[in-house]
Amino acid sequence: MTDSRGADAPQPPPGGADERLILLLVGAVGAGKGTQAAILSREIGLVHLASGNLFRAALAAGTPLGESAREYMERGELVPDELTIAMFMEELARPAADAGAILDGFPRTVGQAKALDDTLASAGERIRRVLYIEVPTDVLVRRVAGRWICPQCGTPYHEDTNPPRVADRCDRDGTPLKQRDDDRPEVVRARLDKQVPPMTAVVEHYERAGIVDRLDGTRPIEAVTEAILASIGDRATS
Repeated sequence: MTDSRGADAPQPPPGGADERLILLLVGAVGAGKGTQAAILSREIGLVHLASGNLFRAALAAGTPLGESAREYMERGELVPDELTIAMFMEELARPAADAGAILDGFPRTVGQAKALDDTLASAGERIRRVLYIEVPTDVLVRRVAGRWICPQCGTPYHEDTNPPRVADRCDRDGTPLKQRDDDRPEVVRARLDKQVPPMTAVVEHYERAGIVDRLDGTRPIEAVTEAILASIGDRATS
């Protein structure tokens, strides 16, 4: 029978009851991806593998992969995809990932997605579900650009969800609040302009395999979590 998904669609290997649950969590900056990853890790016992954390941990531990990555980073170069994938695979081989994992922050491009698919397939595994938390750009900008912090004590605030009692002043010490440069509205929009197109292409890549769940990220945190858990329960066995 001909596969209508296309030759580029990731082809899942035969699965069984003991197949690990490997999830890919996708969302733009401000979508609440980190929040959901932490909740899911706690609720269903999957290790959270975020690319940034993997790099920092490998560098701090001085692992061979970490030292290889350091050489690229110190030269101001991007860490090669194969090295990043090797870090994920190393973590997936640890006992903490026996039940599976939530991948976060990688792959960022279709090329990286195909390379990761091939590496997982060579180990007899696959990404079982892709959870895409969708949030409109204007909402994302408001979420990120609404963040402020006290430069004196480090207390965080948000214009909408956690405003200070006195505008622009820290509740604890009255210090004028500051905003990080990369949280300014124009900077956030520029980041999204670069991030969203390749991210959308990754989602479309996995949609051809029929494993993507699009989730409304404008809903309350608890509602998004419930939708994700229902999605996993209904479809992760496919």
